[in-house]
Amino acid sequence: MPTLPSTTKKWLADHPRWTVHWTPPHASWLNQVELFVSALTRRVLRHGDFPSRDNLIDKLDTYVIGHNTTVKPYRWTYDGSPLKAA
Repeated sequence: MPTLPSTTKKWLADHPRWTVHWTPPHASWLNQVELFVSALTRRVLRHGDFPSRDNLIDKLDTYVIGHNTTVKPYRWTYDGSPLKAA
């Protein structure tokens, strides 16, 4: 785990409810979440006009349900060829 700056250590000491969790930089599941949130932001949130909270929730639900009906499993590859099962 990388070392934290002294100001960060002091802040964490003053706020005991907060903890630091080291996440590996190549955590593939995080990358997938980032891709999903990025697409959600581009397609729904960025230029959206939401007259109410319920309208925003409806548009988010519609996007997620639509995404889940058309999603396909990701095929991991290495050097251009599919990975084999272990």
